[in-house]
Amino acid sequence: IVTKVFSPIHFCDYQVGINPSLDAAYIGHYYAGNSNHFWACMNQTQLVPSDRQLSHTDDDYCFSQGIGFTCMVSKTTRGAADLTKSEMMEGSEELKRKLKEFKPKIACFNGKGMYELFLGEKCSMGEQSFKLDDTDTVFYAMPSTSARAASFPRASDKFKFFLELKTILQRLKTEQ
Repeated sequence: IVTKVFSPIHFCDYQVGINPSLDAAYIGHYYAGNSNHFWACMNQTQLVPSDRQLSHTDDDYCFSQGIGFTCMVSKTTRGAADLTKSEMMEGSEELKRKLKEFKPKIACFNGKGMYELFLGEKCSMGEQSFKLDDTDTVFYAMPSTSARAASFPRASDKFKFFLELKTILQRLKTEQ
């Protein structure tokens, strides 16, 4: 299990992954795998402004900037295919509970398929129309930042989703 646990009371953005990878669990930071494109996309788009290149060791810094991290399922596996449907459904309910409790401005799902599991129906990429009771959270689905994402195999394929997410975050901040 990733050892960084954040209380996302002040979160603008809640980054949601399916479950911790073996690398993330071993190292104790989110998106720690060398082949994961998450940090390259964060740096390229300056979703979190910084004068240096951010990496998996900067999750505390991201937290201080209003970016939180969580997983739908806390079980560590080689990949999402190793999770049971029951584990994913239980994780979905737990995630809904967390979102209702912490009420982030936006919940960004790192993987369209994971968002579809959460929602229980098909969706397209980008901002979603779904509303969770008792929250004003905006939901956003993007392709997985894993290098194994077949439809989006390069970090450059995913930049546009991070840029769109940044635009939505800016809009939500001005609407306060």
